[in-house]
Amino acid sequence: MTFSKDTSEAQSREFGRGRGTVDCCYPVKCGAGHYGELLYGQKRKPDIVFSPMIHSLPSFLEGHVANSLSCPRVMAGPENIKAGFLREADAFAERGVHYVSPLVRMAEPDLVPRQLLDALCDVLPGLTLAETRRAVTAGYRTLEAFNNEMRAASRAVIEDCARRNAPCVLVLARPYHMDSGIGHEIEADLQACGYPILWSQYLPLDDDLLQWIFGPDLTAGHVRSPLEINDVWPSSYSANTNEILWGAKVAARLPWITCAIRLTSYECGMDQPTFTPVQQIVERSGTLFFSFQELDSTKPGGSVKIRVETIAHYLELASPGIIERKRAVLPHPAPV
Repeated sequence: MTFSKDTSEAQSREFGRGRGTVDCCYPVKCGAGHYGELLYGQKRKPDIVFSPMIHSLPSFLEGHVANSLSCPRVMAGPENIKAGFLREADAFAERGVHYVSPLVRMAEPDLVPRQLLDALCDVLPGLTLAETRRAVTAGYRTLEAFNNEMRAASRAVIEDCARRNAPCVLVLARPYHMDSGIGHEIEADLQACGYPILWSQYLPLDDDLLQWIFGPDLTAGHVRSPLEINDVWPSSYSANTNEILWGAKVAARLPWITCAIRLTSYECGMDQPTFTPVQQIVERSGTLFFSFQELDSTKPGGSVKIRVETIAHYLELASPGIIERKRAVLPHPAPV
């Protein structure tokens, strides 16, 4: 079994050997390979390894949920992984590398400059709060531009499917599953079968589209906004969990999403309580639902291939009827 050199899995195998710490979270364990690659795999060593502990995340659902916290395991991951490089000796100090791991509340942009400055001022002499604030502002601006670009691309996919009355597939997963090593490129295998792929994190947020698909819920008073998830998930504290639940609601309503694929890494404690709600939300609309709930460091290629072929078969068989049934309960005309 081989992996591309630029994947988390390849880095973990090559540079993370002997640096493992006690954590069953596969994406966190992959971080050891990234650290090792920075320390041992570069022709020119870095001056600083900057790996912040992310307390909260910016989310498009902000204001409609209780909070947008990061996963506790991911938040503690930088310190957990660092411990593997301090077991026998300080691998960072031996190579003259500064390790910086501040706690950062990314959902609160006004706090981020001070949090970063406090952590970086000792390793970047002369750094000022004004400089840090400008850098943070530029970073958030770039992130917003990227998100907007991705959402526009998703809107274009949906519009194309609407014109052709053709199906597409929505992936319900955490952002790290976009990594080809962690997610094993399952969505790429499906796309190779001819089905466009959407990710729940980058679904379009255009008001005309959201008002159209959530109109019946708004009229009935189930929700006050298309971005609310209180009707299906009152404990809305985790950013990525919230977005997965919201994505499931979109999958259940948007006609051309005829199948939702759920990806979960092995022993993910944050995902386990959501398995049943997400499946029920999707399937009660008649939308196809398939899940890969135990992804880890191995890729059973034959098994994945069989499952992808099965999914493609049911998509071809059931998609026309799913589109027709879901389209029938929505207002006319459609905004796409």
